[in-house]
Formats: sequence, structure tokens, C-alpha cells
Amino acid sequence: MIVPMNALTSRQTQILKALIDEYIETAEPVGSGPLEKKYNLGVSPATIRNEMNLLTKSGFLKQPHTSAGRVPTSGAMKFYIDQLMEEKQMSLADEVKAKEEVWDDRADFNKFANEMTHSLADRTGGMAITAMQDGSVWQAGHANLFLYPEFGNVASCASLFGFMDEDDQLIDLFFNRFPVETAFDVLFTEDMGFRNMPVGIVAAHFNVKGRNGALGVIGPVRQSYASLVPVIRYYRGMLEEVMGI
Repeated sequence: MIVPMNALTSRQTQILKALIDEYIETAEPVGSGPLEKKYNLGVSPATIRNEMNLLTKSGFLKQPHTSAGRVPTSGAMKFYIDQLMEEKQMSLADEVKAKEEVWDDRADFNKFANEMTHSLADRTGGMAITAMQDGSVWQAGHANLFLYPEFGNVASCASLFGFMDEDDQLIDLFFNRFPVETAFDVLFTEDMGFRNMPVGIVAAHFNVKGRNGALGVIGPVRQSYASLVPVIRYYRGMLEEVMGI
């Protein structure tokens, strides 16, 4: 079981952040060598290894193979997203472009939602979904997932796409597992019991003229949340602003 986040020392927190940054970049289990060489941690590889062992015992890291490398657990990723990562805000030019991509469809919600979903998939490099609580669902970006090495496994892809084919499962995902009262959240399928479908899901709820909806991006556990989170926040705000007119 994972220990409380405040039980980590400052050095353990520093090592954990560096390891997650490296894992997001490489998609490979991370050893002490790359951390010592790239992240100026100020301690020896032996010390890093000892701290990684403690982080593993505490539930923040796991060892997927017999190699010395480690990857973060879903609990560690949540800690990273909530407290450690530095968000990379969209540029003003990107915000203007995103709005221009959907502006012409603002008179028709279905067209707007479809175009916005495609725009979100293109901008994030993930699989984007927009869903209304009444059952309408739009999807885009399925092919993006094949650009990630994690989805080279046919069984994982089959499980994921099979899940996404069922609109009722998506409605349950976005409105029950992500309760409507929660404006914004990140969920990992590992925590849902889908261990053969290792993905991270970022979702934001919105309300347009009394209708509850959600938009989200699905990708590997190691998505670049520092960029992804601000983008989804912006799209949620843009949708409420444009469609609320």
C-alpha cells in the first residue's frame, strides 16, 4: 500500500519527479544511471538506488521486469500531476487557432462537438472523446495511439478499442467513475481493475444550457500531463463560452 505523500523526504520527492519525467520521455523503466547523469540530483548512483528501493517498498514505484529499472505506479503519477509537475500553458497563438478550428460550427452543437473532438485529438496526440450524459458520444484520434510503443501490444489495443466501442461504457466512465461534481480529474485504468489495458484518462466536465457533458483524452499512462492538462482545461472553457452564447 502506498504511504502518505507527506511521508516522503525532499530527496525522495526530487528523485521521484526526475524518474517520472524520464519515464514520460522514454517509455522505458528508469535506472539510477540516467537519473544521476541527467538530473543533477547531487547524490551518488548508489544513494539513488537505495532511495528507489524505498520508493518501491512504499508503493510509488514498481519493477516490471528483472532489470534494475523502475516505473511509477498510478498513485505516484497522481502525486506527480497534483503536486510536482510544472504545467505548460498553451500559447496565445494556439488558443486562437483552437477556437478558429471550431468557430464556424458553433450554430450546430453536434457539428461543433465533432470538430472540437478532432481538434483536441490533433492537439494532444491522444484519443479524444466528447460525451453527453444523455448518451451522445464523439471520438477521434484512434490512430494516434499506435504512435506510442505501449500500444504495440495487440491484446492491449483490442481491450481498449473494445471498451471504447460501447457508448454505455463510456457514459459510465465519464459520469460515474468521473462524477459530474468533479470538474476535472485524472484516472488510470489500473485503478479500475483493467490491468491488461494500461492507460491514463484526463477528463473535464462541462455544462452547456443545462446539459451535462465531458471531454477527455485517453493515452498511455505516461502521457505528457504538463501539456495535456492545460489543453483540456482550455477546451472545456472554450466549449462553455462558445456554445453558451
